[in-house]
Amino acid sequence: MTTGAPIPPSSASGSPSGRPRRSRLLRFLPLGVAAWLVLEVWLLTVVAGAASGFAVLLLLVGGFVLGAVVIKRAGRRAFRALSETLQQQQSGALPEGRANSEGNGLMMLGGLLLMLPGLISDALGLLLLVPPVQKALGRYAERTFERKVREASGSFGSAFQQARIHRPDGKVVQGEVIREDAPRDREGNQGSRPPLTG
Repeated sequence: MTTGAPIPPSSASGSPSGRPRRSRLLRFLPLGVAAWLVLEVWLLTVVAGAASGFAVLLLLVGGFVLGAVVIKRAGRRAFRALSETLQQQQSGALPEGRANSEGNGLMMLGGLLLMLPGLISDALGLLLLVPPVQKALGRYAERTFERKVREASGSFGSAFQQARIHRPDGKVVQGEVIREDAPRDREGNQGSRPPLTG
């Protein structure tokens, strides 16, 4: 005897065929990465044809060095903010929100993009170093994260409500499984079995 409603196979896996559905981002990500790499190589050959191969080499080395400096600086800022927060917590004071602490992750991402060889990644990395862009992207990421958390908690809450509908008091009911193919005694009664304990 079961106490819950059976889950249909189409809703359990996300698709009628039983396989979980892939999101559009995961479906087109390899194609996007391949197109980005082809475009980066094409742009580097165009710059090498217009200037020289030595200019492209200097551009790539300069981007790598600048990216390393940016990542090092952002790492120091993040470590300094973490140590100040820990000192404030040890002293019993509430940690204060720092104005530029949210930009450390975007600065590190910008430095990483600068370190990658390519002109498009360098342009995106330089764009991430601009403070208004960092603030706008930080606000967008925060709103997106809060929305995803609300959606996840909403789906969890509805699943919890469905479970509470079946058992409103939340108690576990002890039961006994009765099988029709169990051996019977001479009077036709099934043999006694100990109850299941949960």
